[in-house]
Amino acid sequence: MLNRYPWWKNVMVIAVIAIGFLYATPNLYGEDPAVQVSGTRGAQVELAQLDEIRNFLTEQSIDFRSVAFEDGLALVRLRNDADQLKVKSLLHDLLGDDYIVALNLAPATPGWLDAIGAGPLKLGLDLRGGVHFLMEVDMDAAISKAQEGMVQDFRSDLREEKLRYAGVRAQGDSVVVRFRDEATLDKAISFLDRKYNEYQFSDASQGEQFRLSAKMTDEKLKETREYALQQNITIIRNRVNELGVAEPQVQRQGSERIVVQLPGVQDTARAKEILGATATLEFRMVNTDADLRDAAAGRVPPGSQLAKRVDGSPVVLRNQVILTGDHIVGAQSGFDEYSRPQVNISLDSQGGSKMAAFTKDNVGQSMATLFIEYKPTGNKDAEGKTILERQEEVINVATIQSRLGRSFRITGIDSPAEAQNLALLLRAGALIAPIQIVEERTVGPSLGQDNIDKGFMAIVVGLLALLVFMPIYYRKFGLVANFALVANVGVIIGVMSMIPGATLTLPGMAGIVLTVGMAVDANVLIFERIREELNDGRSPQQAIHYGYSNALSTISDANITTFITALILFAIGTGAVKGFAVTLAIGIATSMFTAIIGTRVIVNWVWGGKKIDKLSI
Repeated sequence: MLNRYPWWKNVMVIAVIAIGFLYATPNLYGEDPAVQVSGTRGAQVELAQLDEIRNFLTEQSIDFRSVAFEDGLALVRLRNDADQLKVKSLLHDLLGDDYIVALNLAPATPGWLDAIGAGPLKLGLDLRGGVHFLMEVDMDAAISKAQEGMVQDFRSDLREEKLRYAGVRAQGDSVVVRFRDEATLDKAISFLDRKYNEYQFSDASQGEQFRLSAKMTDEKLKETREYALQQNITIIRNRVNELGVAEPQVQRQGSERIVVQLPGVQDTARAKEILGATATLEFRMVNTDADLRDAAAGRVPPGSQLAKRVDGSPVVLRNQVILTGDHIVGAQSGFDEYSRPQVNISLDSQGGSKMAAFTKDNVGQSMATLFIEYKPTGNKDAEGKTILERQEEVINVATIQSRLGRSFRITGIDSPAEAQNLALLLRAGALIAPIQIVEERTVGPSLGQDNIDKGFMAIVVGLLALLVFMPIYYRKFGLVANFALVANVGVIIGVMSMIPGATLTLPGMAGIVLTVGMAVDANVLIFERIREELNDGRSPQQAIHYGYSNALSTISDANITTFITALILFAIGTGAVKGFAVTLAIGIATSMFTAIIGTRVIVNWVWGGKKIDKLSI
């Protein structure tokens, strides 16, 4: 037994460890304090503004590293933390409200590492600092919105069925349809009851007033609430991802609440702007027959309302909602055949059907995209909830050029920048129901740094204790184990830095400490097995061979069961638990590689293929 590995296995071990340490290297360079500038709706940071920002900071005697475009944002890298707040305030005054100026921490990774896709490990909220929001979905608004949909659907269905009605409106928790005679009422109940199983229909007539009452079943109410919560979670996550916040945590809490954590964001106003916390979209027809001067004077035609465009000019919209933004599944900016900016929109099947049914008779008419935002007033109602103020803005008015279906385009846009911003807003989605922030918390960078320092100290102390103990107890083989421990930590950090969605949290650092202990445990099993083989009278080469082979099954059983536990934690856990599970699973895989294959390579190099009388173990 010569205890030799083939050359390719030695090369593989060296390559894996080298690549792991290479991708762990960006973590040594840290981050630069920075201020980022991005455009709000209708605005975009242009190249000329970079020169303006650069010259302005020079005039203000601000010592900065660079001003450049990075990931679609203007990023000002500074040399010290003390200038961050000052520069943020100066740039906000310089650029005005059309731009969002926010604090940031920009990786200081060298260009040659960036070129191979290497970057620093992403840190969670407890390590990096950031903002934490607890949001509550307005379920009453979600139910009301569903009832509005019922009203529109009932009107369309009764028209198609040629059942004449006197009126359809939401009343309390019901939708009431009025008819002129009992025969039509009976036909309508029969027709609607067949078509809508999720509603309860009943005769609510009083004397000569023939009425139909429709209520949602308990199952439909539960489904509506669940849909509102899940869709809002998805849409908030999409908005955060679209606007470039790294590693957000968007999770459900209970039946009506959503937890949002944005690591690295220190400006709560910026975070709220990113979330667009209580924004919705509606497509409505423009009332072109209305006189704008009369409407501005308060004489708005019945069935219409006065709204304002982004530039402040008035426009009269009809109250009927054609479609809401929750049916949009895709939006891309581009140019039409005349090189004019446009936005191409894709709808889901239900939205496509509604849009086609409405627009077939309205070709040549103007359709507006209405952006609705609910902003807190600072006052609270009797239940202690913050009272929201509804603010509306027409972000686009376009002409319907043909019958629209699941795909159509919005034209009449002033600039490519406006098209890009409109596409971003539409793609990110409109919230199904308004939400309000019931809890807001900021974790400062200093507190995050304190957690990093303590977690790093725990890893260093544990690692140093093992590095001292192993050579004392196992002599030269202990030095081999020490190499495996250091390699294991480096490869863990390298692998986590390579995985796009991996985030290191405080529990994740605990996972690294745990895997360091598990890695040395594997070496202890192997070395003790080698000692037993030597005590049984085997030669050193035989003892090495049987020590590794016989200990492998025990090590594998222990690590596989722990790995399964990590997978279960990842599947059912959230937040910190999931972060711990990711680190633990990666650590188990890397520790088995370094403790078994890595140490065996070194042992074979040092003792393999030689005639030796004793081992330093």
